[in-house]
Amino acid sequence: MNDTTAATEELRRALAAEEGGRRWLRRLGIAGGIVAIIAAGGAWRAKHRPAPPPKYVTKAIEIGDIVEKVQATGAVQPLLQVNVGAQVNGRVTKVNVDFNSFVKKGDVLAEIDPQILGTMVSAQQSNLLQQRAQLEQARAQMESSKAQMETTRVTMIRTKQLYDATLAAKADLDTAAGQFDAAKATYEASVANVAAATAAIGAQQAQLNQSTTNLGYTKIISPVDGVVVTRSIDPGATVVSSYQAPILFVIAQELKQMRVMADIDEADVGKLKEGMPADAVVDAFPGEQFHGIVQQVRYSPTTVSGVVTYSAIVQVANPDEKLRPGMTATVTIKTNEAKAALKVPNSALRYKPSPPEGPDGKPIPQPPEPPLAKGQGRVYVLTSDKPGDEKEEPKIIPVGVNDGIATEVQNGALPAGTKVVTDENDDKNKKKDGPF
Repeated sequence: MNDTTAATEELRRALAAEEGGRRWLRRLGIAGGIVAIIAAGGAWRAKHRPAPPPKYVTKAIEIGDIVEKVQATGAVQPLLQVNVGAQVNGRVTKVNVDFNSFVKKGDVLAEIDPQILGTMVSAQQSNLLQQRAQLEQARAQMESSKAQMETTRVTMIRTKQLYDATLAAKADLDTAAGQFDAAKATYEASVANVAAATAAIGAQQAQLNQSTTNLGYTKIISPVDGVVVTRSIDPGATVVSSYQAPILFVIAQELKQMRVMADIDEADVGKLKEGMPADAVVDAFPGEQFHGIVQQVRYSPTTVSGVVTYSAIVQVANPDEKLRPGMTATVTIKTNEAKAALKVPNSALRYKPSPPEGPDGKPIPQPPEPPLAKGQGRVYVLTSDKPGDEKEEPKIIPVGVNDGIATEVQNGALPAGTKVVTDENDDKNKKKDGPF
């Protein structure tokens, strides 16, 4: 029995030892599989890992049109706007036009009650007729005095002849001379009366002319052909023009041609010249352009909060009369243009390479770049694009028209397709790739 028990225990120990070995073999197999998977994953990642980003951001020189423009905003106005007022006082009895009415030169826009002025004119006409009658009477009196003076002169001459022939006494001669002097004085007085009457008639005629003119002013007449854009009077209102003529109507003479008073920044005003083409847009008609030209660039400045601007008058065609006075327009003026030009991006002209770093990680100071002459620009041309060994070198080029995005390269200084540096890729803060 003891032998049987011992054999059984031995068998159990053998089986247990065999089972433990198999367990370790399984563990070793799992570990080996994991290692193999990790190695395969690393190999796959190494094979499919993207190439490191280039050091420089570049862009090629292109061929295209470059248009230099200046933009500004301003208010739309008619070419000619006439303010029509009243020159006499009175009550408005009739208004013949309204807003947007088309009028011709000479049309009656409104009428002021003419009764008071008419009465005044009638009274002055009566006075004038009376004074003219008085003038005729004074002239008749003058002619009578003239005849009397002539009679006494003849009498005096004859008496003088008789006195010289000792046929008349000295007293007769003195009497004849006195009569002549009196007649002469009477004549001269009548001449003065005629002159005074004539002056009075002239004064009265001037008053009558003024009153007649004022009577004509009771009719408000349109001075031009155009459209009524403002009407500030109604029938029954009283017009008082004692100190200043009130504005009753505003007439725009021409709406098929408008103008924009654009405010040009002082930095751009030197680029503008009369006759330059321009386009205008308004919010009321998005996407539609109104074409025109620069008519005038004024010298008078306008300063608002330290910002200096100059007014440019842009005449704009308005054939459909879509533009209305007072609209805010954005004007784009073409100041320069280059067709089929070599174009370098402005970011390339602004680019400056980062200085190299020293052992302490701080940038090493570099000498300043030499200043550029007028009409020159500096770019950095990519000479090697080999990954990890990119190289660039500076090149000074002649430049021309600039549209704010690209600049013209003149004289073929850089051929089309040349890569110029516009920026640098900064990968210092990127994490290193892990095993996964």
